[in-house]
Amino acid sequence: MTGGGSGIGRAIALRLADDGARIAVADINIQGARETEQMVRAAGGEAAAIDVDISDFDAVQGAVRQTQDRLGPIAILVNNAGWDRIEPFIQNSPALWDKLIAINLKGPIHCCRAVLDGMIAASGGKIVTISSDSGRAGSTGEAVYSACKGGIIAFCKTLARELARYNINVNVVCPGITDTALIREVTQAEYGKKVIDAVVRTIPFRRMGRPEEIAAAVAFFASPDADFITGQVLSVSGGLTMAG
Repeated sequence: MTGGGSGIGRAIALRLADDGARIAVADINIQGARETEQMVRAAGGEAAAIDVDISDFDAVQGAVRQTQDRLGPIAILVNNAGWDRIEPFIQNSPALWDKLIAINLKGPIHCCRAVLDGMIAASGGKIVTISSDSGRAGSTGEAVYSACKGGIIAFCKTLARELARYNINVNVVCPGITDTALIREVTQAEYGKKVIDAVVRTIPFRRMGRPEEIAAAVAFFASPDADFITGQVLSVSGGLTMAG
């Protein structure tokens, strides 16, 4: 799984390890990845920290090879790594657009392509991608991020159609505002704090989500209970958005 060094990714790693999976904690933050690895091992699971920049396809392919060498074939891919900065679109720079697209759109595409040959050869696999409710409904201050997350939803739906013949399930989890280090970083800026506070006030449960609540949804899609579910988008946002 990617982005396992902190926040939602760490919670997913711990939950899947508790369910019996061997966990490759792939992250550009290798120190955080090693901490998650140790947490998994302390709980009795098996894990390996993998240093990777998902915006670099060659690096992703190398990380997949490392994972296979250390843990065996990849049966589950969780695309969790992401990055954001909240500011009005008219204040964005092209360099910011490029960074957002490289991490949030191209990154999961790289990871999917890198694992698919092995999953096809094994005649099965699970891909669970973390998108965002911003990709379903838009979000003030997150124009390009929202575009990336919406693009990933469409990408995963297409993969679900193409890969069903190989018994590969592809699904998406869309968190709403979740209490993570990234959110705390975003809210250090006045504009970011204003936006996040306004969104939380519109959530029916009137609170942020917890990383463990996102992890539970991922664990369901990764489990045999979801063997006949593919191409689906599950919002875990306290009712912030509701599908018709």
